[in-house]
Amino acid sequence: MMKYRLFPGTDVRVSEVGFGTWTISTGWWGEKTDDQAVAMLRSALDDHGVTFFDAADAYGNGRSERQIAEAFRGRRKDIVIGTKVGYDIYDDAAQRARRGQSELPMRTDPAFIRFAVDKCLERLETDYIDVLQLHNAKMEHVRDPLLWETMRTLQREGKIRAWGAAFGPAIGWLYEAVELVEREPDINTIQMIWNVLEQHPGTAMLDAAKAHAPNCVFNIRVTHASGMLEGKYTEDTVFPENDHRRHRPRSWLVNGVQKVRTLDFLAREMTLGQAALKWLLAEPRVVTTLPNIYDDAQLAEFAAASGLGDLSDADMHRVAELNETNFGVTEEPMNYKGTMSRVSPLATHSS
Repeated sequence: MMKYRLFPGTDVRVSEVGFGTWTISTGWWGEKTDDQAVAMLRSALDDHGVTFFDAADAYGNGRSERQIAEAFRGRRKDIVIGTKVGYDIYDDAAQRARRGQSELPMRTDPAFIRFAVDKCLERLETDYIDVLQLHNAKMEHVRDPLLWETMRTLQREGKIRAWGAAFGPAIGWLYEAVELVEREPDINTIQMIWNVLEQHPGTAMLDAAKAHAPNCVFNIRVTHASGMLEGKYTEDTVFPENDHRRHRPRSWLVNGVQKVRTLDFLAREMTLGQAALKWLLAEPRVVTTLPNIYDDAQLAEFAAASGLGDLSDADMHRVAELNETNFGVTEEPMNYKGTMSRVSPLATHSS
């Protein structure tokens, strides 16, 4: 049975396993028709108790939000909707010039944020958003008090129920998150990358929230290290043409498969994919997990993880020990994007 957790200080209650709609709306994980997407969304709620659906206006230029509206028309109170704003998806020239997964220009002035939220509400066919996050926050956004005051105003007006920031698009962004919880201690949530194999910088972001932001909880994406922790890859795995993992260096695959072999002990009583979620859920500040869901079998496997027994203290300790030695693999240090060392507001921001 699915279990549920609360965003502290709010009445927003979400399933421990949520559904990130990027897999059904962007084409980066294979193409899905809208009918297929809607069927999966409905199954997540009706068959598996998933109530948290995480979207963004930039996913398929509003496609993820329209899919949610179609799937749950007339059932608004049964679900919790998270979405993100910040990219100017309304700039036609920038859209035409965009290449691949390159970033669109961002706009975070109060007028644009309000405009973007109203557009999200239209596509979602609702009058409130449960969880609004700034999409891929950068340091200049973290240091803009007007932006966060706009979020609070929207919350007071009832247009949103909880607010925060999502960090990305590449793993990193340590001090953006640290500084945000220091500057805006009433923040409700952060979305970040964190998993058994990629514990840094997520663990440090959690520690900062525990020290500075009493009600800040985390919704976690890339829960399975881009599929590595699903336990199905081998050194010979070949990804489809339009799959973003096809463009990673071969060392990512070879080293990852080697690391995963050290985690066999986690898969004695559940699948490795389920154990990866239980490891995340052992942290009380994790309010929900957002595994990449590509098909019905994966949806069933991941949703079932919530109701399984917790990992033992011995298993958690062993994972921590393995992490100390990079799971027995020697490799080049990760080349992070974002700010990985303290930069004062007066210094030039490096990224």
